[in-house]
Amino acid sequence: MATTNMGKTKRSTDDMINDAIDRQQSWLDNRRAFTRNFLKRFNVFEKKEDSKKATAKKIVVIEKRKENKNRTVLKAYWFPILCALMVILIALFVLLFKVNAPVKVIAPSVPEPIIRPVKHTVKYNTPSFDLVRIEKTGNIIVAGRNVRESNVSIVINKKVVATVHTNKEGEFVYAPNDTLKPGNYVISLIDAEKNIKSVDSVFVYISEQGYKNSVSLLMTKNGSKVMQAPVLADGDLIVSKIDYLDNGRMVVTGKALPRLRVSLSLNDKYLGFARVSDYKNYGLGADVGELKSGESYKLNIRLHDGEGTVIADIEHKFIMPEMTGDDNTFYTVRRGDCLWVIARNFLRKGILFTMIAERNTIKNPDLIYPDQLLQIPLKD
Repeated sequence: MATTNMGKTKRSTDDMINDAIDRQQSWLDNRRAFTRNFLKRFNVFEKKEDSKKATAKKIVVIEKRKENKNRTVLKAYWFPILCALMVILIALFVLLFKVNAPVKVIAPSVPEPIIRPVKHTVKYNTPSFDLVRIEKTGNIIVAGRNVRESNVSIVINKKVVATVHTNKEGEFVYAPNDTLKPGNYVISLIDAEKNIKSVDSVFVYISEQGYKNSVSLLMTKNGSKVMQAPVLADGDLIVSKIDYLDNGRMVVTGKALPRLRVSLSLNDKYLGFARVSDYKNYGLGADVGELKSGESYKLNIRLHDGEGTVIADIEHKFIMPEMTGDDNTFYTVRRGDCLWVIARNFLRKGILFTMIAERNTIKNPDLIYPDQLLQIPLKD
């Protein structure tokens, strides 16, 4: 009996528990459904409100953008718009108020052009020199100017040797076939028709060693000017100047092929070398000590190729003149003098004119003046 009652009680309790659980579950379901429906309604209402507000905001933003765009367009294009309006107003004014009166154009009568020959306006009062050059053959070339289509006589050492005719430009050239013997010459010009002598003359010295040691000088009232200077040359190697300074240093300058080497030797003693610049200039100096007066010397300037082979050789022999620092030895420049001639007469070598230029601090050796007092480095 006891066992049976306990089983019935257990079943009754389980039923009660199950019923309570079912009721609670039903209540939760109903509660959940109510809450879901409430929230659904609430959300739908809020979405509708949000959509309306969003639409209103979008409308406001669009209107603001339109206003800003209109303002931007006005700011960016106000000047072209203003110009266009002004053009339209001007066009309306012209169309409405301008009187369309006929315009008559009268072309002036133009005479037929007259072609006249151009007259030569350049005039020369006296004959003048352009150049006097000694050629390799020993011949001379004299070129100058005078009145156009006139006759000019060439005078050498006060003797008329030829008469030439000027062209339409007033130019003439005299190139004789005969060579002049070594020596000094003075060349002048005379207008053969008017018997007018040239103001300037040319001094020419033709050396026994040939044209390389010859010189021509234009002698004017203001001084002398070198027209052709003596040059030592061998092919592409040219020596333009040799200086012997008081401090016992010898300097040689000239032109040669660029980037090659030029060497210097005195009495077959090697003194050094220098490179030729890209502009074909070179300068080579060496200490040679004191050269004894009255003794002969041999100077060799050689040009070497990239392998060191000698491709040009200039040999210059000279006798060293007697030089002192005597301040009482002077020479007064006369009309027609030049340093080259003075050096040739006093120092026996015209190419040593740089000694006189250095002693007298002459910057331009090609230009000296009459009555100029020069100190000569020479022992009497």
